[in-house]
Amino acid sequence: MEEDDILAEEVYMEDAEVSFIEDVEEGAFSDPQVGTIVSYVQQRFNKAETARYVEEQRWINAYRNYRGIYGPDVKFTEAEKSKVFVKVTKTKVLAAYGQIVEVLFGANKFPISIDPTILPEGVFEAVHLETDDMSKKMASQQQAAPAPAGPQEAPTLQPGETLVDFRERLAGLKTKLAPFQDSLKEGEAESPTQITFHPAMVAAKKMEKKIHDQLEESNARKELRTAAFECALFGTGIMKGPFAVDKEYPNWTEEGEYKPVFKTMPRCSSVSIWNFYPDPDASNMDDAEYIIERHKMSRSQIRALKRRPFFRENAIDTAITMGESYTKEWWEQVMEDDDTQTQSERFEVLEFWGFLDTELLRNQNVEIPEEMEDLDQVAVNVWICNNQVLRLVLNPFTPAYIPYYAVPYEVNPYSFFGVGIAENMDDTQTLMNGFMRMAVDNAALSGNLIIEVDETNLVPGQDLSVYPGKVFRRQGGAPGQAIFGTKFPNVSNENLQLFDKARVLADESTGFPSFAHGQTGVSGVGRTASGISMLMSAANGSIRNVVKNVDDYLLSPLGKAFFNFNMQFDFDEEIKGDLEVKAQGTESLMANEVRSQRLMQFLQITQNPTLAPFAKMDYIIREIAKSMDLDPDKVVNSMADARLQAELLKEFQAQNPQEAPPQQGVQGPQAPQGQGAATGVQDTSGAGGGNIGTGTAPQPGEQGFSGNTGEQGAA
Repeated sequence: MEEDDILAEEVYMEDAEVSFIEDVEEGAFSDPQVGTIVSYVQQRFNKAETARYVEEQRWINAYRNYRGIYGPDVKFTEAEKSKVFVKVTKTKVLAAYGQIVEVLFGANKFPISIDPTILPEGVFEAVHLETDDMSKKMASQQQAAPAPAGPQEAPTLQPGETLVDFRERLAGLKTKLAPFQDSLKEGEAESPTQITFHPAMVAAKKMEKKIHDQLEESNARKELRTAAFECALFGTGIMKGPFAVDKEYPNWTEEGEYKPVFKTMPRCSSVSIWNFYPDPDASNMDDAEYIIERHKMSRSQIRALKRRPFFRENAIDTAITMGESYTKEWWEQVMEDDDTQTQSERFEVLEFWGFLDTELLRNQNVEIPEEMEDLDQVAVNVWICNNQVLRLVLNPFTPAYIPYYAVPYEVNPYSFFGVGIAENMDDTQTLMNGFMRMAVDNAALSGNLIIEVDETNLVPGQDLSVYPGKVFRRQGGAPGQAIFGTKFPNVSNENLQLFDKARVLADESTGFPSFAHGQTGVSGVGRTASGISMLMSAANGSIRNVVKNVDDYLLSPLGKAFFNFNMQFDFDEEIKGDLEVKAQGTESLMANEVRSQRLMQFLQITQNPTLAPFAKMDYIIREIAKSMDLDPDKVVNSMADARLQAELLKEFQAQNPQEAPPQQGVQGPQAPQGQGAATGVQDTSGAGGGNIGTGTAPQPGEQGFSGNTGEQGAA
């Protein structure tokens, strides 16, 4: 399978303290430094490859069912004419894949959040500040006056802690609260005049924002979708990372010269399950002693490894000189529909992540750090090709871990690899194909007449082909009918009924009912909107387990890896703290509309003056903004900013008072007696302009009476 183009651009974060093996001499084919390293990695690869053979057969069968291809184990009799393959497996796999992606990215962001621990250490959970002291201090600073005399209460310090340590515990609010650090006290506010700040939460959200930006920049959504597809089809999805990469940003100078800007950032990528060889004695990633990834690289790709840190250039040149060595696996030939070509003009490169004995590394003259000399084994990364060690370096991550993540669609408790949609419906797919072939063959047979001819009644030598208008010549005096037409019984309906039954069993075995991916003609409770809603809610039960697996096996460890990466290589103090990573895939199962309605209902409950003090309005408003797919950091103020905003609005309203509306029922300075003075009626003409009823009808002689004459009006 083709190697990802990103592989050539991937670089590791350079660290001066990383121990690695030196390059071999130029032009030397022997490499005494590496000794048994190549054979050690090759033995582990052969062991993992042999143990994975049964799994590969399952994957090939799943791939054939997805593609609609019959395997060599399916034998057709001479009587079977139809070889139709009904690709229901493809429909189910794509439906599961689409539902997983919709759940994970329904909120338009990567489903990972960073929150402070329940009892954060090294950073304040909450501090409060007296607003009266703050206003006095701000006024004194504006007037450049000396601070008011008198004793001031010192901030809360832990035993042996200094003011510098106290500022460090403010984390992301250290700069913002620096002018008021003398007035800060640990804990929640105790009076209405005090403002509460949450340094641990601020640090967590800054870290979350940074990780989301890194994931967006590295196109992590595309990689996760690829892993989700293989998870649904084969039962296991694989991702790796994060690794530091140099991303190129286009830039042109004023003279039109192209000078791109390079920015180093962490990146994760998906790994095909076919190139992933785990420790065969492990049932999950936590138990794995090593992982080997098999790369298929061209000459240009393997030469590009020279630009990456700690790769041995002379060893790479030697491997290239020895020629291409890639041999196709049996499953590659099956998937490419080519059983004749076994060689390929590519290089086979093995990437090993795992543990090696410390004594073995000492024998290869690899420098072991002082803090690891007492360890029996250390984590390393080794690349080999053509019996050459292209790279051998100690694991650069602290703490050391294997940067691969395998998520099962359905957990197989006794195997590393999970079970996918295609395997779950393997038998039902076979049944559907068999019943459909029988129905087609029977329909073709029963749709034509079986013709029987008595040649003794016909003149010899005639053409016996049948077509409209055909004339047969009979023997003279021969009694009886010479040509008979027999119609074969049509049992296609019975076969199609069995096909439908097998399809229902496919729904049961996969947990994805047909109406969930577009089947029409649903009867029973599904005929109404509420009924189909109930059915869809019940159908989400199976996908909940899958998304929970994605949370536990992929998103959570991947988020922790990004968190550790930033804590190790990013020196921004505002994102440091006692934080924890939380995967939010399952939270996306609740539609935003439903969540928004519940939040609005709770907000209406808090309108009761008795219950209002018990509600955390800032949290409620932020959650409402999230349910509306809005960024709460942009549209919602904190409690402190909300107080400042309220003061600004109060000053604005005081400077720009609104004019009071005119009192209804008053026309001019005084309302004439008898014309709405008591009733507040503005229009007494009955023309419809009044605000109460039709008004008072004018009397003869009064203004507006239609029967008045000129004399009466003059009188």
